[in-house]
Amino acid sequence: MKIGVLGSGIVAQTLAAGAVKHGHQAKIGSRSPEKLAEWAAQNPGVATGTFADAASFGELLILAVKGNAAAEALRLAGAENLKGKPVADACNPIADAPPVKGVLPFFTGPNESLMEQLQLEFPDAHLVKAFNSVGAPRMVDPKFAGGKPTMFICGNSDAAKKAVGGLIEEFGWELADMGGVEAARAIEPLCMLWCIPGFLHNQWMHAFKLLQQ
Repeated sequence: MKIGVLGSGIVAQTLAAGAVKHGHQAKIGSRSPEKLAEWAAQNPGVATGTFADAASFGELLILAVKGNAAAEALRLAGAENLKGKPVADACNPIADAPPVKGVLPFFTGPNESLMEQLQLEFPDAHLVKAFNSVGAPRMVDPKFAGGKPTMFICGNSDAAKKAVGGLIEEFGWELADMGGVEAARAIEPLCMLWCIPGFLHNQWMHAFKLLQQ
């Protein structure tokens, strides 16, 4: 599968490299592709380009930028390049303010989510919340004594969730589908919860696990 990754940070780099590791083709896009030159030289299996280049290339897209840059990244990717495609949304609506006793501030409220805002602006893209509640070092092929961790996803398109979910399972995760886009109101704040041990105790190598009877 051809996977286009929108973003140039550590999450985008990890997911692009992970896609290639698992046998896919990947192109990573940035507003300024030249900033990826050094990384690309060390990861020759991943092509680089603009947001539009990556979005045009991908059959499945991954959005991995700062939350306050997510809408602009999708605009630069181009509506035609997003149309009908599954888009794994790894973004969190983290505000530009420090955490309070380990708790990150969000620029969204409890009854809204960043993903809902993005889906409303880009109705022809099929957004799927994913990869937003774990650190980059554990996103691909995570190893835990307790077994496979759980990746919580949501979105309005069953076909898109199947496509993104397949990639998640290839990456070594257990999948938990929480339903429609509104569930992002609950999934995005998992980022807050995940970060608390990090900010308070410098513990960043954990993940969530859903236990079922």
